[in-house]
Amino acid sequence: MRKEPRLHFTDEERADPALEKPIRKADRAADKADKAQAKIRKKQVRQKTVDPKTGKVTTKLVLEDKKKPPSKLSHAVRDAPGDAALGKLHKEIRETEQDNVGVESAHRSEETAETGVRLVREGYRSHKLKPYRKAAQAEQKLEKANVNALYQKSLRENPQLASNPISRWQQKQAIKKQYAAAKHAGQTAGNTAQAASKTGKAARTVKEKVQQAGAFVMRHKKGFLMAGVLFLITCMLMNTMSSCSMMAQSIGSVLSGTTYPSDDPEMLAVEADYAAREAQLQEEIDNIESSHPGYDEYRYDLGMIGHDPHELAAFLSAVLQGYTRQSAQAELVRVFAAQYQLTLTEEVEIRYRTETSTDPETGETTSEEVPYEYYILNVKLTSKPISAVASEILTPEQMEMYQVYRQTMGNKPLLFGGGSPDTSGSEDLSGVQFINGTRPGNPQLVELAKRQVGNVGGYPYWSWYGFDSRVEWCACFVSWCYNQAGKSEPRFAGCEWQGVPWFQSHGQWGARGYNNLAPGDAIFFDWDLDGTADHVGIVIGTDGSRVYTVEGNSGDACKIKSYDLNYQSIKGYGLMNW
Repeated sequence: MRKEPRLHFTDEERADPALEKPIRKADRAADKADKAQAKIRKKQVRQKTVDPKTGKVTTKLVLEDKKKPPSKLSHAVRDAPGDAALGKLHKEIRETEQDNVGVESAHRSEETAETGVRLVREGYRSHKLKPYRKAAQAEQKLEKANVNALYQKSLRENPQLASNPISRWQQKQAIKKQYAAAKHAGQTAGNTAQAASKTGKAARTVKEKVQQAGAFVMRHKKGFLMAGVLFLITCMLMNTMSSCSMMAQSIGSVLSGTTYPSDDPEMLAVEADYAAREAQLQEEIDNIESSHPGYDEYRYDLGMIGHDPHELAAFLSAVLQGYTRQSAQAELVRVFAAQYQLTLTEEVEIRYRTETSTDPETGETTSEEVPYEYYILNVKLTSKPISAVASEILTPEQMEMYQVYRQTMGNKPLLFGGGSPDTSGSEDLSGVQFINGTRPGNPQLVELAKRQVGNVGGYPYWSWYGFDSRVEWCACFVSWCYNQAGKSEPRFAGCEWQGVPWFQSHGQWGARGYNNLAPGDAIFFDWDLDGTADHVGIVIGTDGSRVYTVEGNSGDACKIKSYDLNYQSIKGYGLMNW
């Protein structure tokens, strides 16, 4: 059994608060591994030595590590011929014993005895192997503790490497490879530590590559397109085909490690399933008074219902890697149960009401306060973002990958809709002659929306909705504008799974080509024509041939845009009744 090395650290490293805990864990793991190794029995071996001057032979007994006993598999292979022969014999006996009760009884007793012997034999083998199993487990824990200690040491020496999850993840992988290579080469504990200390240089190389590729992807969110641009620029600077090839491989490695590993249709189906669960929860809350009748009062304390689709996709990708609609269902249940808790609590108050009565003899009217029971149903929905759920239930390794996917959006920022890739500027409405329809709309709302032009990043729209960090915010912007105009509904953060169904279920939907638009209507877009709404804005009006809009998250900014009324990417309109 190959033993893990015991790493050596300087007094300065041991005194460092950042390294104190991982070093202590590595030392404890090494102590436990030593104790486990010590419990493995040694065998005595006679060792002969010859004095070169006198030729005298000296014999002494020394202790050597006892060879690991054969595995259960080897015993099974060894015993297989005998077991097969016995099985065949028993089969023949059973075929002839049916007419002889005595023979049958004796045969069963024999089989029982043989079974007992086999169980005893297997128990003995398992007992002999126990110290080796314990030692192997201890060695695995020691390896993990050693790698973590070296990783923390590298972070201390190169604090800039902790700037983003991609560099941390890449750095840890480099350290694991260095450690494994050193151990495989049979290096000593000191040499292993020395070899692992070289990972600072490797980590800095990783950092440079990540800054050139991964961080670039995260900042611009263009996925493979941005990687291609970086590739061309680097090739021009390096001016050699070999350098370009190496950089292309580096970029490809970063992109493959930060891209959602699941197929788009499966991810969209899973997102729809989770949104359906949220819709069912909202329906349950909306029907509380009908499903729980008889109360004098219903008190509501409701958290937000909604989620960031990329947070869900990042969570599932970190846990399941590549997932399908079927394989993700168990995790959906786990995440939903952690994100939402709906509790109904009955409360009874003693209240008083004034009752009057008239004495039939005297005609005197009297009043008195009469107590009665007042029944209240408290409806409380506690919710939290999926990011908070992830920090609670993911392992450190899974959390690292979750953060990578969140920052890169899996290199698919528009997969779930919620934005426009348009990076051009806002349009000028000067000279546009709007044609009014029969529906009045809400011009005041439109003016409010137009005053938001120039906003970059979507704050405070996503914050108002309830998200603790930036999400694809076009729907949040539309919902915020409606709320500012005094409308509590519609309120939606997703285009396809929340916005479109709300308008359609309320009979307020118009397909592309609808000719009676009004200021304040919602306009939905399907950029890739796959039938799924990707983006939403607010209608300003039409001039008879084009529709003019105010949109949030158009290139991450609030802009005024216009489109031909027959533009094929217009999915339809949400019609507002003011």
